[in-house]
Amino acid sequence: MDLPEFRNRVGEKLDTAFHPGNREDVLVLLGHGVTGNKDRPLLIAVAEGLAARGWPCLRISWSGNGSSEGDFRHATITKESRDLRDILEALPSGLKVAYIGHSMGGAVGVTVAAEDPRIRVLVSLAGMVRTEAFYEREFGNVIPDKGFMWDNSEAPLSQKHVDDFCAIGDLFDEVGQVSVPWLLIHGTADDVVLPEDSRDAYDTAEEPKRLIEIKGAEHSFDESSYPQVVSSIADWFEEYLG
Repeated sequence: MDLPEFRNRVGEKLDTAFHPGNREDVLVLLGHGVTGNKDRPLLIAVAEGLAARGWPCLRISWSGNGSSEGDFRHATITKESRDLRDILEALPSGLKVAYIGHSMGGAVGVTVAAEDPRIRVLVSLAGMVRTEAFYEREFGNVIPDKGFMWDNSEAPLSQKHVDDFCAIGDLFDEVGQVSVPWLLIHGTADDVVLPEDSRDAYDTAEEPKRLIEIKGAEHSFDESSYPQVVSSIADWFEEYLG
C-alpha cells in the first residue's frame, strides 16, 4: 500500500508506522491515549496481531506526542480529532477504514466517527467517554501550566487540556450519533478510565455493537490479555470490514 507522508492542517508531521497485510482496499488506523504514542506495547501488539491475520495497520502518534511534530501542551481531544480527520483526508480514496483508539484515543475515535462516514468500523479499547470526570479524577490536584500528568515531566498539564476536557464534559451525544459497527473492549480492573464509560456507551450506542469485558485487565491491558483483544477485534473485522 502506497501511503503518503502525513501532516495535519497546521503542517505538523505525524509519525506513523505501517504494518502490511494481504487484504486489499482496507486499512486499520490505531490511535493512542494521553501521554502515549504509537509505540505503546498495546498498539504494537494489536497492529502486529491484526497484520498477521491480513489486516494492514497504521499506528499513529498524534501531534505533540512521540516523534510527531507539535507541542504536547496543545494535544487535546479536539486537536487530535483534527489530526485524525487530516489523516483520513490524505488517505487514498476507496479504502475501507477502521479505527482503533485506546483511552483518550477512544474519545478521538468517537468524536470523528460520529460525523465522518470514512470510518467504517470503530473499536474502543478502554475508551474514554466522561472526559471531565477523567480530568478531575486523575489531574484535579495538578496546577495547569505548572504541573504534569502523572508526574511525567514530558507531559505538562496545560490549561488547554483542562479547558478541552471540561468543555467536552462527556461524549454521550456523539456516542448516540455513531452509526457504524462498534466494538468496545474494557478491563474490569481499569482505574484510569472506568469500565462504566464503556458500559454506559454501549447502552447508549446504536446497533451493531458489542461490549467485551476482560476480567482483571487494567487500563493498558497486558501480554496475557493481548491475544483476546486481538482475536476479538479480528472477529469483528471479519464480520463488518471484510
